[in-house]
Amino acid sequence: MSVAAGTYIAAPARAPVNKWLVTVSVTFGTLMGAIDTSIVAVATPHLSGSLGATVEEMTWVTTGFVIATVVVMPLTAFLGRFFGQKRVYLFSLALFVIGSALCGLARSLPMMVACRALQGLGAGALQPTEQAILRQTFPPEEQGMAMALFGLAVVVGPAAGPVLGGYIIDNLNWPWIFYINLPIGLVGIFMVTRFVHEPEDIRRANHARAAEQRKNLDWVGVLLMTGGLATLQYVLEEGSRNDWFASTAVAICTILAAVLLTAFVVRELTAPVPAVDLSLFKDKVFLSGTLIGAMMFAILMSITFLLPLFMQELLGFSAIQSGAALMPRAFAMMVAIPIVGRLYNYVQPRILVTLGVILVALSAYEMSHYTLDTGAHSVVAAIVIQGFGFSLLFVPLTTVALASIPRYRLTDATGLNSLLRQIGGSLGLAAFATLLPHFEQTARVGLLSHLVPGRPEVIQRVNMIQSGLIARGLNPGAAQAAATRVMDGLITRQAMLLSFERMFVLAGVAFLFVIPFAYFLRAPAHTRGRKIDLH
Repeated sequence: MSVAAGTYIAAPARAPVNKWLVTVSVTFGTLMGAIDTSIVAVATPHLSGSLGATVEEMTWVTTGFVIATVVVMPLTAFLGRFFGQKRVYLFSLALFVIGSALCGLARSLPMMVACRALQGLGAGALQPTEQAILRQTFPPEEQGMAMALFGLAVVVGPAAGPVLGGYIIDNLNWPWIFYINLPIGLVGIFMVTRFVHEPEDIRRANHARAAEQRKNLDWVGVLLMTGGLATLQYVLEEGSRNDWFASTAVAICTILAAVLLTAFVVRELTAPVPAVDLSLFKDKVFLSGTLIGAMMFAILMSITFLLPLFMQELLGFSAIQSGAALMPRAFAMMVAIPIVGRLYNYVQPRILVTLGVILVALSAYEMSHYTLDTGAHSVVAAIVIQGFGFSLLFVPLTTVALASIPRYRLTDATGLNSLLRQIGGSLGLAAFATLLPHFEQTARVGLLSHLVPGRPEVIQRVNMIQSGLIARGLNPGAAQAAATRVMDGLITRQAMLLSFERMFVLAGVAFLFVIPFAYFLRAPAHTRGRKIDLH
């Protein structure tokens, strides 16, 4: 009996697979991709020497990875409709593993950047696909726990990256920060092949939508989006390092990003079958949850950038010590996220999010009181509070944002959700990296205005330093010149301290503006179990 071309043939019914095996299977890839966004940072000096590149040129190793990741995220659903959700995940994971192996073998900067971009292309589809698979695997009453498990990989991964990278660098050679992905990736490929199966309703829906999409392939939308996101991400990654519009390349890319992304939005809203389903943003809950998630990642990545810098520049921590000091936040989240996943069924998400915002703002306020005498214990106390705050944010945001999205559109929604989180993180990093030196310069000018040469306090301090240097064997003339330099160094350190304090306060205050958006975070009644609404 012949079958007409294009007719959908249902797959034989499969025995249900344990949801925890599915979870472990798809988490391998996401965790590796999240770790690899930050693991390279501690290896930069070693990579620079091996590849014969300057530290500034080495930024392309990270930039190439992030640009590739961002470009793929919103296309995950588009690819899944044509090739199947499971096949896209497996191909992406295999591409990530191959890219990791090639990164370890690279011995020139262009080769390393190309291989990191290949890694990024693989990593870009892993987060959205895992999020969709977990949503489709867990029943409605367990969606909070499903997103808690997803959150552990997405949020803990970047925090663990620097510590893991530092350990590998200290005990092995730098290629092992990439080779470590190979055995884990192969185990992940085996488990996904064995235990993850695409639900029949998703297969039918994707087949029907793919048939429609083939008749109206939106290559224009794909090209506009790829060019727009690539140039935008370049601006965000390289802008602060190149003094923004003082760089011709950054200025041109900013204009290109604005033009291409505007044209992309217009195209997707008018195309018969758009490659990226922007109409999902008509859902107020999805829009609010996604925007708050982007703001959350902006603050998360900003503080993750500021804290190690503060600890290394002002407290004298090594790169490994500063990375290790951040681990209590990851441990706090590992403890809190599963608990919040349980609470999601009983407490309105907007209540959890509001509490999370308050805790993150409180932790930022505590950080604004750091001094040059701050020890590791004081640092840990604030970041543990922050870890609990982010746990209260991540689970309800990722869960409620997708609560009213139909199952067959989940991959579209998770792709956009992941994209906005990534762009939010990049925006936060770019803004804070730009403001920090500006605040430092402002603080330095303010401090210098008080150092009038004739003031008794200034004379006394300089004389004390000069006397100490003379006691160590310097002649009076050399000691006087050295005392002036020491005073300048003290002013610089105090200016840096004041700038960090302002940045932490800014992060906390800015995050409080998220609270009004939480009003829209009400999950549909059919997706929640018994709940406590403290309305």
